[in-house]
Amino acid sequence: MIVLPTAIRDAIVERAREGRPDEICGVLGGEYDPDGRSRVRSQYPAANVADRPRTRYRIDPEEQLAIFERLEDRDEEIVGFYHSHPRGPPRPSATDEARATWPDRSYVIVSLEPFEVGSWRWRADGIDDRFERERVPIE
Repeated sequence: MIVLPTAIRDAIVERAREGRPDEICGVLGGEYDPDGRSRVRSQYPAANVADRPRTRYRIDPEEQLAIFERLEDRDEEIVGFYHSHPRGPPRPSATDEARATWPDRSYVIVSLEPFEVGSWRWRADGIDDRFERERVPIE
């Protein structure tokens, strides 16, 4: 499960609406637990530098490293990542699955049409790599 504060959820949703028709993306920081309850404390927006930003997202590696350093300076861990699907689906796409690289981290997706905010953990064991839906209690 990933605990997502209302203010952070609302900021991500607003950013997704403003970024439409492109996907938006960023990093979630806080307390990370690979098998239990992770708690988001902050979100770090990133520019989407994908070659097709309407259907893909990509965080520039240098910007991602800078975000990771900010997390470390604040004694936070990488809880996961977020991005939007301006026109659905309200779940990870085949591209999301193919590009997932952070095992046991949460991937929050804001779907605008239909509207839904969900989260999935990337489970990668080399045999049956997959996203698992997780609960998202809002505080």
